[in-house]
Amino acid sequence: MNGHINARTVNADLSIDTALYQLVEEEILPGLNLSSDKVWGSLSALLNEFQGRNQALLSIRDEFQTTLDQWHRNNPSADAAKYKAMLQEIGYLLPVPQKVCVTTSNVDIEISTVAGPQLVVPINNARYAINAANARWGSLYDALYGTDALTSDKAKKGYDAQRGALVIAFAKELLDTHCPLTNASHSQVTLYAINGEQLVCSLQNGGTATLANPAQWIGYQGDTNAPTGVLLKHNNLHLELNIDRQNTIGANDLAGVKDIIMEAALSTIMDCEDSVAAVDAEDKVIVYRNWLGLMKGDLSVDLQKNGTTVTRTLNSDRHYQDPQGKKFSLHGRSLLFVRNVGHLMTNDAILNSQGQEIPEGIMDGFITSLCALHDIRGATKGGNSRTGSIYIVKPKMHGPEEVTFTCDLFSRIEELLDLPKNTLKVGIMDEERRTSINLKACIEAASERVAFINTGFLDRTGDEMHTSMQAGVMLPKGMMKQQAWITAYEGSNVETGLACGLKGRAQIGKGMWAKPDCMAEMMATKLEHPMSGANTAWVPSPTAAVLHTLHYHQVLVQDRQDELINDTQTGPVNQDDLLKIPLLGQYRLTQDEIARELDNNCQGLLGYMIHWVESGIGCSKVADINQVGLMEDRATLRISSQSLTNWLAHGVVTKETVMDSLKRMAKFVDEQNAGNPSYRNMAPNFDSSVGFQAACELVFEGTAQPSGYTEPVLHRRRKEAKQAYS
Repeated sequence: MNGHINARTVNADLSIDTALYQLVEEEILPGLNLSSDKVWGSLSALLNEFQGRNQALLSIRDEFQTTLDQWHRNNPSADAAKYKAMLQEIGYLLPVPQKVCVTTSNVDIEISTVAGPQLVVPINNARYAINAANARWGSLYDALYGTDALTSDKAKKGYDAQRGALVIAFAKELLDTHCPLTNASHSQVTLYAINGEQLVCSLQNGGTATLANPAQWIGYQGDTNAPTGVLLKHNNLHLELNIDRQNTIGANDLAGVKDIIMEAALSTIMDCEDSVAAVDAEDKVIVYRNWLGLMKGDLSVDLQKNGTTVTRTLNSDRHYQDPQGKKFSLHGRSLLFVRNVGHLMTNDAILNSQGQEIPEGIMDGFITSLCALHDIRGATKGGNSRTGSIYIVKPKMHGPEEVTFTCDLFSRIEELLDLPKNTLKVGIMDEERRTSINLKACIEAASERVAFINTGFLDRTGDEMHTSMQAGVMLPKGMMKQQAWITAYEGSNVETGLACGLKGRAQIGKGMWAKPDCMAEMMATKLEHPMSGANTAWVPSPTAAVLHTLHYHQVLVQDRQDELINDTQTGPVNQDDLLKIPLLGQYRLTQDEIARELDNNCQGLLGYMIHWVESGIGCSKVADINQVGLMEDRATLRISSQSLTNWLAHGVVTKETVMDSLKRMAKFVDEQNAGNPSYRNMAPNFDSSVGFQAACELVFEGTAQPSGYTEPVLHRRRKEAKQAYS
């Protein structure tokens, strides 16, 4: 029976926000050969089976936390062995499975075969989503010219020839290193041409050269005598020489090369969670509509540029001819994952038969899968996955029992939507303490469908702080990365993934480069990610993806993984290091150190919080206390707020000193945002600033936040702000 109640629609005992109901009925279902009653009836059945189990898992989290808090109070100086024994006794630390063999199948080559950068973008921003999907290919010249990658000097107005020369020299050297010629340099080439089935390079001295490895040339565009595109391949990654002698750059290049287009962001996570501020049905409709557009391939957005309207759309595939003249295509877009929300939050977009908000993670799992049916069997089949898979990253799971819950949920969604078993692949975010110390058991629980594991230093640190809140005073944030448990955490993730057989079946990922304006520093340091054996790592922009892909030309990750698998010298990661709580211990902080850490945390907290709560911006580049732009999301907020909560709990700082810092930093953040006409100052009316009050709540009531998560406060305060400022 269908009916309307206060802009809600009732179907299958569910009360659905009418805007969401209409999205499903009018935009998602057409073309899927599914009836409305079947869909809503399926979701109702899913909730009946899983909602109670979801809540039971959250209760287990609370029970563990209560037990740990009390144990730490009763055992203030307990040694590591006693602590570990207690964790085993209560079932927090589980036995390690002897042997785990992942059997995930039908994964795309971007996961199984090719290593490269990964983007994570808020899916509620259509422009960002399109830009990220299109970042599979990017301009090397633009990435080098427009950043500090080669020189910290700012470019002059117009074309800076000196800067351009640095870019071109770098590009030629890159070609010489990874796609070398026989006895010549690419800087000496005057013409790239096809002779028979061979790429022949005419040289400045009148001679010719060929590729040292002729198999690296795999295709071309244009005429054989004067191709406009030359496609090369190295370490499974493509790079395309763009040739145009009429172009300003090409006219000044011996060979007419105007650019090198790099295969860069092989995959992208479209994020419903950490980088998104979606708190109600209105927001979720935007999230789901954008994911639907990506799955159908028709997502577009109109932008105003120089007074005219520009429509941004998704790239089509790239077309070439191979050395034999046969036509072929390469995927023009990133392989897309969708990151659903975790188990914690509920959403009022749908109410169950008891009138309760349903778990947002269950809603995400069902509706994002429903949208992805268009890619699996719709008119635009195969626009994303060529193997018929749906890739869902599941964050903030605590241990193997919660991973099992997710896999059972996915199995039931497959049954309800008539999908083959294990169509829904799972990405395990290794970012919660109970997951990282039981990672092998977590992978075992998802052994048939795991396609991704990834470390998350910030969330892992935030969870460490909250879990061990009563153990003592935590180190300042800046000292955290020097602790033994961080090294063990990063190493264990790769080691465990390889031991479980993820090589060739799943991505092993590393975290975000947080400074989008510091590309030279990124290029100098992020090589460590492929060297660690990770076959993907997060970058903050399409430009950063182009630059980070250079690291995957330096390291063939499959070979590096083989080295690690066969390494008998280094020895396994010390798992006990994962349990070392990052306490201050004997170190004595000076008053200056305390004051600096206090101000730094308060500034970062407020700088991010004010945009999330009052503007609905879930992830953004926020200037830190030193005016360095950093990518901030809920993970950074979690660690900043829990750091302050811990120091308050143990008397390092007082409520008065924290409040003083918050108010001073609020004025500082107001000044940083002085050029933003839509920004609402926090000072001097602190009591009426929803964003400021939300920050205070996170800090002063931090011990009460479940697992230290920020979402309950953020969502409630965002709703309050939407009401107040609408």
